[in-house]
Amino acid sequence: MGYYSTITLPFGQAYLVEQNGHLTHLLFEKEDLVSLINLDLQERDTELLKNAKLQLEEYFKGKRKMFTIPLSLEGTTFQKKVWGALLSIPYGESRSYSDIAHAIGKPTAVRAIGQANKKNTIPIMVPCHRVIGKNRTLTGYAGNEIDKKALLLDIEKISYQVN
Repeated sequence: MGYYSTITLPFGQAYLVEQNGHLTHLLFEKEDLVSLINLDLQERDTELLKNAKLQLEEYFKGKRKMFTIPLSLEGTTFQKKVWGALLSIPYGESRSYSDIAHAIGKPTAVRAIGQANKKNTIPIMVPCHRVIGKNRTLTGYAGNEIDKKALLLDIEKISYQVN
């Protein structure tokens, strides 16, 4: 059994999901929450979910640079390597998809890095928004939600260009 809770972010409602004492999802769409029906989720503000909400609120106010919530990410070995590299990008800094590919020892896997970012189930806390195009342009985020990526980069004062 797991738990979920709703939070209002600057770009709308989001849903936090906890299983076995770890945050497993930060979802931007109610449909994505419904798709997790097999997880037997109950709506409840657990201590972990309350703490996650508090940390996200502090982040959006510019008062938090690091998250300390226990995370659980399910994915392939490759995806986990990518997400590990994302977690190593400091607040206020960015990397290109190529930089991440090189960091995980797969320099030709630039497109696969983008796909792994798309599969990240805990955006913001696993900062896929900090990965931008080599020429500093914004590219995909949470599918095609570039406005969310721009807002997150603005909070962290990371410069970028809009195509």
